[in-house]
Amino acid sequence: MGVKDRDLDRLVQEEIMLLLMSADLVEDIQIYPEIDSTNREAKAQVEAGATHGTVILAERQIAGKGRQGRSFFSPRGTGLYMSFVLDSKQLGFHNPVAITAYAAVCVCETIEKICHVYPVIKWVNDVFLNSRKICGILTEVITVSENEDTNKMILGIGINVSVKQEDFPKELRDIATSIYPEGTSLVTRNQLAAEIINRVLCADKPDEAKLFLQYKARLFMLNTEIIVVQGKEKYKAISLDVNEYGQLIVRTLEGEIKTLVFGEVQIL
Repeated sequence: MGVKDRDLDRLVQEEIMLLLMSADLVEDIQIYPEIDSTNREAKAQVEAGATHGTVILAERQIAGKGRQGRSFFSPRGTGLYMSFVLDSKQLGFHNPVAITAYAAVCVCETIEKICHVYPVIKWVNDVFLNSRKICGILTEVITVSENEDTNKMILGIGINVSVKQEDFPKELRDIATSIYPEGTSLVTRNQLAAEIINRVLCADKPDEAKLFLQYKARLFMLNTEIIVVQGKEKYKAISLDVNEYGQLIVRTLEGEIKTLVFGEVQIL
C-alpha cells in the first residue's frame, strides 16, 4: 500500500532515530518545515559551533542549492532534502571527491535496499534512475582554522522521492524523475533518511581504493560519447575510466587522453 497522503509521510525526528543502527551515530537531527537551503543552514551552524554528525532536513527548500550555483527543485513533502555536518578526520575521507562518491554509493545502496530498484551514477555527483536524474549531491569544504589538521564538510543530498512527473517544471521533465514518478511512495522518507544516515555516518567505511571501485561499478556512462564542460571550455570526448582519486579519464576526438579533476559531463 503506497503513501499517498503527504501528511502521513512527514519527516519525524523520533521515527528516524528509531531506525538508526545506533543513536550515537548522530550529534543532532533537525527538521524544518521550510528552509532556504539545508546546506546553507548547515554552514551557518558550523560557524556557530555545530559538530560532526549534525543532520539538517527540510520538508521544502525555497532556494535549494545545486552545483555551479544552480537551483535544486525542492517541492514540499515529495523529496528528501538533507545536509550533514562532517569532520574530515572523523569521516575518514579528506578528499571532497571521495566524500561525494561515497554519498552517491550510499544513496544508490539505500534506494536499492529499500525501494528495490537499481539506481546508477553519472560522474561526478548525480544519481539516475530510468535514464533520468533522481538525486543531486553537493559537497562543500569549510576551513575551520589554519592551525587545525581537519576541515568541516557540508554534504548535501537531494532526492526526488515521489514527485509526479507532470509536477516537474517543463525544463526538467525530460531530464529528471523521482523514485516513484506516479506520486505514490511505497516507503516513507523517514526510512530513506535513516538508512542514508546509517551508511554515511557508519564507522565501517571502505578505503578510498575500494570506494572508487564501488563507485565505478555504478557508473553508467563509461565508454560513452560525452560533452565535457569545464568553465567556458566545452568539447566532445569518450569517457574511459575513473582513477583511484575519482577523476574521470577521457579521450578527446583528437585522441588526447585527459584526466578531469573538475567539471561536468553531458551524455550524448
